Amino acid sequence: MATLILVRHGRSTANTSGVLAGRTPGVALDERGAAQAAALPGRLADVPLAAAVTSPLQRCRETLRPLLDARPGLPLHVEDRISECDYGDWSGRKLAELGDEPLMEVVQAHASAAAFPGGESMRAMQDRAVEAVRDWNARIDAEHGEDATYLMCSHGDIVKAIVADALGMHLDLFQRIHVDPCSVTAIRYTRLRPFLLRLGDTGDFAGFAPREHPDSSGTAEVGGGAGAP
Repeated sequence: MATLILVRHGRSTANTSGVLAGRTPGVALDERGAAQAAALPGRLADVPLAAAVTSPLQRCRETLRPLLDARPGLPLHVEDRISECDYGDWSGRKLAELGDEPLMEVVQAHASAAAFPGGESMRAMQDRAVEAVRDWNARIDAEHGEDATYLMCSHGDIVKAIVADALGMHLDLFQRIHVDPCSVTAIRYTRLRPFLLRLGDTGDFAGFAPREHPDSSGTAEVGGGAGAP
């Protein structure tokens, strides 16, 4: 079956401002995110891609733009089921504020029981994302053969939820997975089981160094999704 390359979008203005963006419109890549996106074609230069699939949100489309420019014949498909989690009333709020919400503890430790006010549950988020992957695996296999590779550009919580499913992990454990902006995760699907080939690969080990504390300007980077460390 197909091999899936999962790309989390590049660093966004919401990441650097510490905001839970969700599906808020107008969230773009920041300067570093644009540089990450510009480097993506080189990182994937040796990987033949049958198709690219993207979340409809702006930051994912911007992440794929350099890759599509470098590969004019690569078909692009928009897939609503890999859009960001619908955080409902939490969308657009500061993560620092949300840390005091009782629900945040549930999101971290018991994600399968978490449902965002005015939004969706984390179970529903995982279900739709995994269903999309299964459907696209079948489509890519049928159109390009079982050895084909394709790419999906999505969001932190979506990538983590798909990885958890591939590893047979309960959703309650998915916060143990971390994927950086513009990281590459690869899963090879077979008839009997998936194999995780790469997880959160950026080629940059600087992130292993101790992080600086956020300064008063609030410009320290924050990871994606409600489960950001």
